[in-house]
Amino acid sequence: MDWAFILGGSSGFGLAAAEIFAAKGYNLFVVHRDRKGNMSSIETAFEQIKKKKNIQLVSMNINANDCENRTEIVGKLEATLGKVEKVRVFLHSIADGNIKPLINTNPDQAPGEYLCEEDFHHTISSMGTSFLVWSRLLFENGLFAPSARIIGLTSEGSQKVLSGYAAVAASKSVLESLCKYLAVDLAPYGITTNLINAGICETPALKLIPGYENLLEKAKQKNPFNRLTKAEDVARVIYLLSTDEAAWINGEIIRVDGGEQLKD
Repeated sequence: MDWAFILGGSSGFGLAAAEIFAAKGYNLFVVHRDRKGNMSSIETAFEQIKKKKNIQLVSMNINANDCENRTEIVGKLEATLGKVEKVRVFLHSIADGNIKPLINTNPDQAPGEYLCEEDFHHTISSMGTSFLVWSRLLFENGLFAPSARIIGLTSEGSQKVLSGYAAVAASKSVLESLCKYLAVDLAPYGITTNLINAGICETPALKLIPGYENLLEKAKQKNPFNRLTKAEDVARVIYLLSTDEAAWINGEIIRVDGGEQLKD
């Protein structure tokens, strides 16, 4: 049976993708990082997926960007898959960045209230270069199935200016560059690499952006379908990229927004 390995699978696009892949018969290995107070609802959601879809779901609540933790995650993944089964889909859906102003324009503003160099390092590492790190870990440990699919998530913030989004925008630009290079380097091994550019969607990550309510309202007004993008809309396209029919799509950034980004 095919496996989907999902980083950031406890909410938003990651959880929606987990539900879609489970419905299609995939087993799931989900890594997420959440507070203990949120674990009850998360575990309930995972149990419902397992019972409803009759698939295996292995989860780890752990920081996937910590070097020591990566060894632990890979070890558990190897033990779970055994000698025969492999990862058919790797979805990178980590949302762990700093949302702060870029420039200190207020003399009374404390240094920690605007982006510092370390904020950029953390955000680019967790949401940008970790896409490469994990793709390489899976590849070098022989965990990818033939014709495996690597999928990440970018946003229009890599091209447009959003309030407090500079560090995340930088990480998305890194992500988009890495997607192209991985697409070329891994193609000889039958592995494709693509990104989804999702429309504005009311996810926990979006609510961290200052003035996100205005983003939601503007996106709804711009969208030709007069509604916001839903996590399920994005998850369905993530699944489409895993199908045999999508085997020739490689190194692409695919907008999934109902046409929202066509209008300013």
